[in-house]
Amino acid sequence: MEKYNHEYGAEQIQVLEGLEAVRKRPGMYIGSTSVRGLHHLVYEIVDNGVDEALAGYCTEINVIIEPNNIICVEDNGRGIPVEIHPKTKISTAETVYTVLHAGGKFGGDSGYKVSGGLHGVGASVVNALSKWTEVTIRRDGFLYQMKFEKGKTVQKLEKLGEAEGTGTKVRFLADDTIFETTDYEYEVLEKRFREIAFLTKGLKITIEDKREETSKKADFCFEGGLNSFVEFLNKNKEKLHKTPIYIEKNGEVPVEIAIQYTSSYSENIYTFVNNINTIEGGTHLEGFKRSLTKVFNDYARSHNVLKEKDANLQGEDIREGITAVVSVKVKEPQFEGQTKTKLGNSEVTGIVQSMVNEALSSFLEENPNVAKAILEKCISASRAREAARKARELARKKNSLETSTLPGKLADCSSKNPDECEVYIVEGDSAGGSAKQGRDRKFQAILPLWGKMLNVEKSRADKIYGNEKLNPVILAVGAGIGSDFDVTKIRYGKVIIMADADVDGAHIRTLLLTFFFRYMRPLIENGNVYLAQPPLYKLSKKGMEDKYCYTEEDLEKAYKELEEKGISRDQLGLQRYKGLGEMNPEQLWETTMNPETRILVKVTMDDAIKADEIFTLLMGDEVEPRREFIQANAKYVKNLDI
Repeated sequence: MEKYNHEYGAEQIQVLEGLEAVRKRPGMYIGSTSVRGLHHLVYEIVDNGVDEALAGYCTEINVIIEPNNIICVEDNGRGIPVEIHPKTKISTAETVYTVLHAGGKFGGDSGYKVSGGLHGVGASVVNALSKWTEVTIRRDGFLYQMKFEKGKTVQKLEKLGEAEGTGTKVRFLADDTIFETTDYEYEVLEKRFREIAFLTKGLKITIEDKREETSKKADFCFEGGLNSFVEFLNKNKEKLHKTPIYIEKNGEVPVEIAIQYTSSYSENIYTFVNNINTIEGGTHLEGFKRSLTKVFNDYARSHNVLKEKDANLQGEDIREGITAVVSVKVKEPQFEGQTKTKLGNSEVTGIVQSMVNEALSSFLEENPNVAKAILEKCISASRAREAARKARELARKKNSLETSTLPGKLADCSSKNPDECEVYIVEGDSAGGSAKQGRDRKFQAILPLWGKMLNVEKSRADKIYGNEKLNPVILAVGAGIGSDFDVTKIRYGKVIIMADADVDGAHIRTLLLTFFFRYMRPLIENGNVYLAQPPLYKLSKKGMEDKYCYTEEDLEKAYKELEEKGISRDQLGLQRYKGLGEMNPEQLWETTMNPETRILVKVTMDDAIKADEIFTLLMGDEVEPRREFIQANAKYVKNLDI
């Protein structure tokens, strides 16, 4: 990787303001004090090593989760500068760890050309939110060390002796008086570091979990960069062309893009700025989409695939089945909002568009077979879109002729305020009947469904409009589907899937979630989708109030509590609920629908990449990957009904 030739010393570390209020208001700096905020501490330190890699000075980062949830991050970058800082009059390394907004990432004369850690709060915030932090630096032929407790220096930077090489090692213990949990999730960290390795070609990242007797370890290094990333994303999909289309250009704004088309009907484009996942897109995504539409239409026209009388292909036609990763490096990125999720630099649109126009046009001319395969899919998508439009209009016309646009089986609630309204999508008429009788009519609506519904993973939009199983759901939610979906128009703030606690119920939940993910994704992203948790068991005894248990663990706990009261297991009646229909309205209300006593699981989508992978794996056409997944995970299955 080309090195950014610039001085990296005390003068390049700029101090903006002091380290204040971080411990009092940690959420302002790391988002939250939940497990997500806890992981953010690790990302901040790792990002410092990644910035060194982007500058061309770091090739390896090692992360270890030590026993007792101590984190150790070591890189072989240049090492934090150790000389006295001209403004703070203490060592530059101590300044970086004790002064908020002190870092080498500000202004045109900074120590980095581009940086993911835009705000430069990483090291000092991690230090402030840790019980203790220990920093060891190899630089200028010597080994240095300093120590902190709760953000305060307890050992100033000391020279320990001579040392070969360069780099920085940081060990810290997150403060359990600040965080809700200090127990790191290895899989979450592993996923993030794999992503970073894809985005930073040639950088090796190792993560090891030493908390258990048998440690877990993973190494990531991808010389293929984004090509490897796209191949990973499409590993369970049928590809239209074997090798991804790869575009790379180094300039004032370096751009790297990988594209591969599959036989699926979904569109998956992931965008990054300086390795930051811009989940809301921005100007780089806008430039890419514009260019994609223009290049394919121009090619189709020039090669008579589209005749003069034919309308242009729409952007959504051309993006059907696409998997793409767009990564740009911007010196001074402008993000909309505090969450760094949407790029706002206007100049990036033209840069990306111009580069893709040139490179993609050349690729299609040089690879006519690939161009033909993609365009055939695009034209097929265009026809399906037109069929979907007609089906949508037919559905709207049909509904307008009816006395109500709501599905006939929907038992609506009296309130019209979406913030307090909720709809239960219930499996089966029997359970639907109990739910209708047991509900609170003011704010709870009931929509019974029956039978297995369409697997949308294997269907285009034209098959969905008017589908007898899905149309009631679309009408009840009231916000459209696909590109027409408007989350501000939803009729219910909570859309609750209530299915039996068995295999059939799990299948219905999965089919509905697949539909929401593919055609109403903002509903999930906005936190409006929930899963009801009906009980698995009821313990009863004459003269005793019934006790409901939602898990095997709940059942064992209930047995023990009752034994302590002198009630043995032999005296208790045990009922295993096979379906919601076995509960009368009062039981269903008390266990599953009463806001005071029920258990609801909110469906979240923290990781769109992982979600897409799982839905493709479990609901797609490829059988072998699904078989392998089932074989690997069968041992974790509980309560399987035979």
